[in-house]
Amino acid sequence: MTAFIFITGGVMSSVGKGIATASIAKILQARGLSVTAIKVDPYLNVDAGTMNPYQHGEVYVTADGGETDLDLGHYERFLDVELSKSHNITSGQVYLSVIDGERRGVYLGQTVQLIPHVTNEVKARIRNIAKEGWDAVVIEIGGTVGDYESLPFLEAARQMRLEENGNVVFIHVAPVPILDVTDEFKTKPLQHSVMELRRVGIQPDIIIIRSTKPITSDVKAKVSLFTNVPQDLIFNSFNVDTIYRVPLILDEQGLGNMLAKLLKVKVSEPKWDEWVNLVNAMINATEEVSVTLCGKYVKLRDAYISIVEAIKHAAAWLRVRPRIIWCDSEEVERDPDLLAKMNTDSYIILPGFGARGVEGKIMAIKYARENNIPILGICYGMQLSVVEYARDVLGLKDAHTTEVNPNTPHPVIDITPEEKNVNKLGGTMILGDREISIAEGSILHEVYGSLRIRERHRHRYEVNPAYFKQLQEAGLVFSAMRVDVPRVEAIELHNHYFFIATQFHPEFRSRLTRPHPLFITLLKAALSWRRGEPSPYTGVTPH
Repeated sequence: MTAFIFITGGVMSSVGKGIATASIAKILQARGLSVTAIKVDPYLNVDAGTMNPYQHGEVYVTADGGETDLDLGHYERFLDVELSKSHNITSGQVYLSVIDGERRGVYLGQTVQLIPHVTNEVKARIRNIAKEGWDAVVIEIGGTVGDYESLPFLEAARQMRLEENGNVVFIHVAPVPILDVTDEFKTKPLQHSVMELRRVGIQPDIIIIRSTKPITSDVKAKVSLFTNVPQDLIFNSFNVDTIYRVPLILDEQGLGNMLAKLLKVKVSEPKWDEWVNLVNAMINATEEVSVTLCGKYVKLRDAYISIVEAIKHAAAWLRVRPRIIWCDSEEVERDPDLLAKMNTDSYIILPGFGARGVEGKIMAIKYARENNIPILGICYGMQLSVVEYARDVLGLKDAHTTEVNPNTPHPVIDITPEEKNVNKLGGTMILGDREISIAEGSILHEVYGSLRIRERHRHRYEVNPAYFKQLQEAGLVFSAMRVDVPRVEAIELHNHYFFIATQFHPEFRSRLTRPHPLFITLLKAALSWRRGEPSPYTGVTPH
């Protein structure tokens, strides 16, 4: 039978449930179990696709085209799996399905209610994933215990404990803050969050205390006394130098063994060798390489979390320490001299949408191209690289994307044909995996070691075919194309130290144990550039 592990959070959001969920799943996977993870989001949006990154962070894209919560990225990166869009369950999806069923007569004769109809829909979605044959399914219930939005999901979880012959474990994650005045741990917020959980009929089996530093034994004893959870089932997730240490510190405290005992499952000895080596490489690296991330959402860094993690993965494999420099493209528009002051080894031009900060990104692309600094453009970063090249190399001074200027005389970037008549925003972009053909002998060919790849997408605009010939004749190399339609997937320059830009999103496929080759390549180029060596990819000398 599949085991179900529900993760709830108390006191406040962003307490670390996502990392706790990914860590718990990883701990079980390290013991030989097949594990998957689900994120439940109580908001009424059908998915995260139409949400502003400032409100909800990055929109993570699954291989099957789901626009999901960023926590699915943590699950994929920790477990090295590909999840489907069905692994992100929202209130919007659930209510839409129930109401659609009511209109179609599925519940004919019944009064449709939260219980049992909404809770049954939630349970059905969780069980449909369990039917894939997993040993364990870890379910993170988003939001904070006590919020009315999450009550139907908590009730569904409570019912599942009765229905699954006790093969369900509840884990509660809540902070124990330190009062500055007395330098004392305060457990009262956690106590109250457990009380709220009990009000809806759930007694946690395990508590994970979040804290800025390791808790003391008396704190654990106090939490145990007031929550009715034995001390050996209380664990501590404290702040660490990398999130990839979290499963290790929880397992060292005995969480994996206790879970196996509660779930009555047979497990093997945990295999952590590769994971530990990579974590140590992250922590102990001394040689530094800098990467400047240029975009408009840099004030909320979770908006680009997959890119940041992909850099860390590549750096761990190269045994270097990445120094990330955040570049607000709107600030560059106000002060172009900022680019010269950054003293960076490489640039990543970040994805995004809309007109805000666009000219600042174009200025950063031009600065990197003219000063021979390694650069990687992603999605919008590739589109604006084409705009910059058209303006400053082809001489098409008013070249632009029609997303920003619908009346540009040189629409080098234009909306794709299949998107022109779309009148709904949610889930209507070019999303998920597409098959891509790489040009033989290109830098990208060397990067991947293959002529055929699959990568994830999230966009509406692409390079305008009317400008293919002009751009290529001016030296812009189209190094990758979609297999099914003649669309540009990647560009590169062979007279530059390192210049690659992709329409696809490589960051979504990067893992700690399997970093994406494009990020390894960028960091290798940045290291060579920093050392004053010729480019390992083009032979061009730096500076």
